[in-house]
Amino acid sequence: MTVLDWLDQGLLAVSWLQLLAIGLVATHITIVSVTIYLHRCQSHGALRLHPVAAHFFRFWLWLTTGMVTREWVAVHRCHHAHCETALDPHSPRVLGIHTVLWRGAELYRQAIRDTAMLERFGAGTPSDWLERRVYSRFTWQGVGLLLVIDLALFGVRGSTLWAVQMMWIPFLAAGVINGLGHYLGYRNYDCKEAATNIMPLGLLVGGEELHNNHHTFPTSAKLSVRWFEFDMGWGYIRLLQWLRLASVRQMHRRDRGWRQILPKTRA
Repeated sequence: MTVLDWLDQGLLAVSWLQLLAIGLVATHITIVSVTIYLHRCQSHGALRLHPVAAHFFRFWLWLTTGMVTREWVAVHRCHHAHCETALDPHSPRVLGIHTVLWRGAELYRQAIRDTAMLERFGAGTPSDWLERRVYSRFTWQGVGLLLVIDLALFGVRGSTLWAVQMMWIPFLAAGVINGLGHYLGYRNYDCKEAATNIMPLGLLVGGEELHNNHHTFPTSAKLSVRWFEFDMGWGYIRLLQWLRLASVRQMHRRDRGWRQILPKTRA
């Protein structure tokens, strides 16, 4: 293989269709990592993860997003504590739907500059050596390493894949869920927040589309409630349970009651 061949095709020499498939799989893993690890496990303590699964999710998020667990969790908990008020980091009712939808990542970066907010809402997140010395210290180096990997494996086309990976979470999570999830859709429950279910099939964002259900049962590991709703994240949690890599702590019931699975201890 010549240098020109490598620049054009990379080490794997895949087709554009194959590269698209690889991109869909990679971004899907990122979505799964966000909904299971950052959201349901770390932010709300709805389940426990085996250290092997937890460390995989932490590494993957560092590599593909550069997000720090403590920061993401603090922003999300602050959102629940002050939802639809001026203290909510990303409320479309306060800031406008276009601001949250298209500038969601910017709102996130602005929120994590608030050290008092991080201190108050970021408690209980990982603080081991790896988190302190690598993941929270070298945030941009993770996505930089991903760029090197994409270029090495796929050549110049790898830069396109990398760009898509960098936009995936900022748009779908920070924009669509935080924006449209409080702006339009249907509601199963009249919770105090303006949260809506964007659609009954939680496929694209791993179940986070069922946002009204989540705000009604914020510490439930399962986001679907009605028979026609599908929570893909819950499917992966069930798989992790079968592999003995996860244990569910709490589940909602349709009557707004709770079924305690495990004692409430730190996740």
